[in-house]
Amino acid sequence: MQTFKETGLKDKILQAVASLGFDQPTPIQTKTIPHLLTSEQDLVAFAQTGTGKTAGFGLPLVQLTDSTEKDPQVLILCPTRELCMQITRDLEDFSKYLSGIKVVAVYGGAGIEGQIKSLNRGAQIVVGTPGRTKDLIKRRKLLLDSVKHLVLDEADEMLSMGFSEDLDFIIGKIPVIRQTLLFSATKSAEMTAMSRKYLDDPIEIKVAALNKGAESVRHIFYMVHARDRYEALKRIADMNPNTYGIVFCRTRRDTKEIANKLMHDGYNADALHGDMTQAQRDEVMGRFRKNQLQLMVATDVAARGLDVNDLTHVINYNLPDEPQVYTHRSGRTGRAGKKGVSVAIVHTREMKKIRAIERISGIQFTKEPVPTGQEICSKQLFSLIDKIEKVSVDENQIGPFLPSIYSKLQWLDREQLIKHFVSAEFNRFLAYYKNARDLNVHKPERKERRDLKGKKEAVERKWATFSRMYINLGSKHNLTPKTLLSLINESLDSSDAKIGKIEILRKFSFFEIDREAADALIGSLSRKRFKGLPVMIQFSEEKKSVSWPDKGKRSSKSKKGHGKKGKFRKARTERGKKSKGT
Repeated sequence: MQTFKETGLKDKILQAVASLGFDQPTPIQTKTIPHLLTSEQDLVAFAQTGTGKTAGFGLPLVQLTDSTEKDPQVLILCPTRELCMQITRDLEDFSKYLSGIKVVAVYGGAGIEGQIKSLNRGAQIVVGTPGRTKDLIKRRKLLLDSVKHLVLDEADEMLSMGFSEDLDFIIGKIPVIRQTLLFSATKSAEMTAMSRKYLDDPIEIKVAALNKGAESVRHIFYMVHARDRYEALKRIADMNPNTYGIVFCRTRRDTKEIANKLMHDGYNADALHGDMTQAQRDEVMGRFRKNQLQLMVATDVAARGLDVNDLTHVINYNLPDEPQVYTHRSGRTGRAGKKGVSVAIVHTREMKKIRAIERISGIQFTKEPVPTGQEICSKQLFSLIDKIEKVSVDENQIGPFLPSIYSKLQWLDREQLIKHFVSAEFNRFLAYYKNARDLNVHKPERKERRDLKGKKEAVERKWATFSRMYINLGSKHNLTPKTLLSLINESLDSSDAKIGKIEILRKFSFFEIDREAADALIGSLSRKRFKGLPVMIQFSEEKKSVSWPDKGKRSSKSKKGHGKKGKFRKARTERGKKSKGT
């Protein structure tokens, strides 16, 4: 299949496709569009970011929508408000030459009254996040009795964010006789279970090899000590003056900290995270789409729905916990026939993650040295010269000032003038990178020492990075691990925080959470109610870190009846016996 015309789309939709600059359908579009136009069979598709799946389901669903009916016929659920708005914009573009098609987005973080008014005016297609969709259904402002097509987009992310119960509620309100479409970036046991739960005998579509990295993307990594990660990020940005990319961090705290540091150091950067209001997020994303920002620092969840085709770099300030997420990140660059670079800044204990990504995603990393100060100064200098050479000169604007300029600078000859001009623009880099140290890790530690140290750090990290929390909810209040995870994710507006052991008791519970997220969770969750009960959460007693011996195995003298402690117990017992005998 070579053209959209061969898919069976109507002329007015083809006109919209042409106006958007789409030339040929992507592999997923060649499979999904004809199927949806000719069959009512359910469908599950596994496709990475940038494969065109929104058009894959959006174009045929727009064509199948009856504009004479005002009730919702299509419901599209997605995990974040950014993705919700992106899908809505795409569907409006696809249907712009069709009369009577109304698409409404419903999502949290915005006033619900305006969304209710839009629904009351009539909407054939509703795009929503699970939380706001459920709220509108409960208020009886969103009726789903006429829904014929249900789309679960980014289904893997919706599960990881704790929306399982919301999905059960929403799908329970939709007629059983419907067509359900499930799209996911990853194929996992959870996705298989979700498909069996919500879909009926679906056709499965895979685009190329699952999790295979884009061939247009070059993957490189720099190895530094953890303390040098931010300095390495700055050198990467300085070595690539025309960078236009996303810097991915693991937590919102890291996101805000790194973005603030970059802005303080003079970089054209900003942050995108869950603590921002919707207006702030829209403003940052708008500036980034217009290329008014060079770097946007974001978490994976916050960046969902950000669709930009011209990114030059994706920088992994922190590697994700799942290899598939790396592929999802890197797929944001190298689009539309252009080349891209995906960079990972790793420390000395993360090579296993790099190898796992290579094995699962079928990509190959190249290790490169962190640029030196001299290399960066050379690159910046020639970038400045190129900019001066290519700058456009408006004689009418600058002409009146030239006599004064000539008079002021007439004492400088040509070479001196060049030196002064370049130095004025370039001295900052020369001063900053003068005697810059080498950030690269060269000499590995001895294997025996490294192995013991790694084991010690692994066990200590197990306890040290988690805070043990108490919450006044238990099984008596119908609290389950799933509902607790959902409550935590909703309170943090993110699924980034790591959760450890969960203990559900009758009247209260304990759980472990990433220490960096504990304070934010207390501040947010303490203001909530759970089934009418005010939530109380606080730090519980911390588990003590494990003590490791300096040499050899642990001493066996600590066993009962041996060593000083054992002798003390034995002596005390014998004294007790004598006392009784006396």
